[in-house]
Amino acid sequence: MMKFRQEIVEIVEGVLRPGGEPIALHEPEFSGVEEELVLDCIRSSFVSSVGKYVDQFEHELASICGVDHAVAVVNGTAALQVALRLSGVRPGSEVIMPSLTFVATANAAHYLGGLPHFVDISEDTLGVNPIALRNHLNRVTDKRTGRLINRDTGRPIDAIVPMHAFGHPSDLDGLLEVADEFNLPLIEDAAEALGSRWRGKSCGSFGSMGALSFNGNKIITTGGGGAILTDDAELAHQAKHLTTTAKVLHRWAFSHDEIGYNFRMPNLNAALGVAQLRQIESRIRSKRNLAKRYQNAFSDFGHGYCFEERPEAQSNYWLNALVLNPEVADARDEVLESLHEVGVMARPAWEPLHQLSIYRDCPRDDLPVTEGLARRIVNLPSSSFLGELYCG
Repeated sequence: MMKFRQEIVEIVEGVLRPGGEPIALHEPEFSGVEEELVLDCIRSSFVSSVGKYVDQFEHELASICGVDHAVAVVNGTAALQVALRLSGVRPGSEVIMPSLTFVATANAAHYLGGLPHFVDISEDTLGVNPIALRNHLNRVTDKRTGRLINRDTGRPIDAIVPMHAFGHPSDLDGLLEVADEFNLPLIEDAAEALGSRWRGKSCGSFGSMGALSFNGNKIITTGGGGAILTDDAELAHQAKHLTTTAKVLHRWAFSHDEIGYNFRMPNLNAALGVAQLRQIESRIRSKRNLAKRYQNAFSDFGHGYCFEERPEAQSNYWLNALVLNPEVADARDEVLESLHEVGVMARPAWEPLHQLSIYRDCPRDDLPVTEGLARRIVNLPSSSFLGELYCG
């Protein structure tokens, strides 16, 4: 087993050529333009929720993602929460989602009084499996008075939330077919997938709404931040209204017509985002370059493989994933320990949410692929600059 672990360490070091320097999992990258725009924002004194950079960031982000509207907010969880509220999720609603995802996907539904309803994923996308989803819904649901009801719980199922794990697009063709068949809104959790595409179309632009994240570890960052994407002008208007405390526009009066959220992205963060967006294409190229180098390096490895995009997809490869073979899955933590010992930060995938005490009792299908993959994934260093620094 020690030889197997050492082989992985040698392959990773051969890809990254670290020269003894510690390598983080995913670092933010700044070109210098950020300082210029952030300083301009500070000098303007408009550093909070009002200022030109919020509008500019939303406009440029919508253009890059191929949608008509983007609404900038404080983080990706807030974006998903508001999108789910606008899609009809209410107290008692069930929301279809994968269990192999960051906890924010489930938390966003919980904040609205909803419950996650976990379904299995595909090994070739790491996202919700449309065939398994259709079969599960046919088994456990009835349509009553225009709503889809889970006959086991009596609760309505009100949305599907696919999550594009590590930047890899889910099978959006199949998922949209299922969503249409069962008359469910599809909200994309595209927090990790800015710049990823399915059949040439941007992730986050397929469902009625999509949610992005610009946390410090994402492909671009606004420090903290997120966005709601949509082609629906009315949904965009409602999202902007809800995220600005549902304040009715007036020159001086403070009037609010519903319970909203103080989820506005500050102008200071948006200034950082505008500068970061200018680098998105070069970062995707660098990350895809790094991914190809990992894939080639592990091509003859007998105990696993580096995950690759499907032919229909173009991934941003936010995090590269080494998938160990089932027979060596029990060695995953030893592999992580060996990498950390040589200064290479790596991590496992998330613990499946249905195995957490906080979500253990939520409705779910059988999840054999989820449970099998979660034990076998090792995420490798994937900062965009590594694609140039070590692979150029």
